[in-house]
Amino acid sequence: MNWLSSWESFVRVVETGSMAGAARRLDCTRAQVSKQIAELERNFGVRLFERSTRKLALTPSGEVFYQHALRALDAVASTEIAVRNLGDTPCGLLRISASLAFGRLYIAPLLPRITAQYPELECELILSDQLVDLFDDNIDLALRHTKAPPEDAVARRLFALKRVICATPDYLATHGRPEHPGDLAWHACFGYLQAEASNTLDLLGRNGEQASIPISSRFRFNNLDCIFDAVMAGHGLAILPTYMAGPEIRRGHLETVLDDYEPLTGFGRDLYACYTPSRVRLPKVRVFLEELERQFSPVPPWENFRSADRNP
Repeated sequence: MNWLSSWESFVRVVETGSMAGAARRLDCTRAQVSKQIAELERNFGVRLFERSTRKLALTPSGEVFYQHALRALDAVASTEIAVRNLGDTPCGLLRISASLAFGRLYIAPLLPRITAQYPELECELILSDQLVDLFDDNIDLALRHTKAPPEDAVARRLFALKRVICATPDYLATHGRPEHPGDLAWHACFGYLQAEASNTLDLLGRNGEQASIPISSRFRFNNLDCIFDAVMAGHGLAILPTYMAGPEIRRGHLETVLDDYEPLTGFGRDLYACYTPSRVRLPKVRVFLEELERQFSPVPPWENFRSADRNP
């Protein structure tokens, strides 16, 4: 099926804008991609790209071929998935991406459980707070806290990701409890370094009013686990997701402040499971999504901290 790899190389060149980009996505050399494009042009007897020193642009013939090639590759992918799904047993390697803190706390513990249930399945968990590329990094399913899910992927909302402003009881006893957003300016507050507006803390009131409070601390982090540890050590306040803070609030080790305000961050309010259209019906992806729903629906387990009795 030499034609298939050549057609895929052509489509990837169009998508990435270069032969080098296509080679990275296809895990081959630039020379291989260039050779395949040249063979296509020779077989069709037309030029598919206008080449310059700065970029590649499709010719009119290239535009027509691109539309047909896309449909053909989609049909091949759908056929492969349909054939695989005749055997509905999850198998092979499932590669999952998640953020460092959430993945460590709630996704890593799922892997032994799901691989024990499906002996032909293997799992790899890639933890990073940086945005991974589903294609280039060969990710089957990415869990993303985001305002805008990727447009080139299927995005399935799992649950709302709630956040609170909190500190230890000892910190609040020593430094006072903020009663108004402006009071935060007098406290040591940790923002997420390199995130949007890491030197401010943004709040949304119940009546729709917004407040942006300048914050400061003498040490800063670009890692949520480090921020959590600093708050737990009594060094100040921070916005923390309830999946981290909830269990400690339940135990009485943390207390929330300014509960009438919703903390706003650049990461969005929801957690999405994102995967490419070719993975939609793969059994290994399906069973993992089902496991996520069992664990986090209808209400994630860490969200019961407000109604629970706190232990001393």
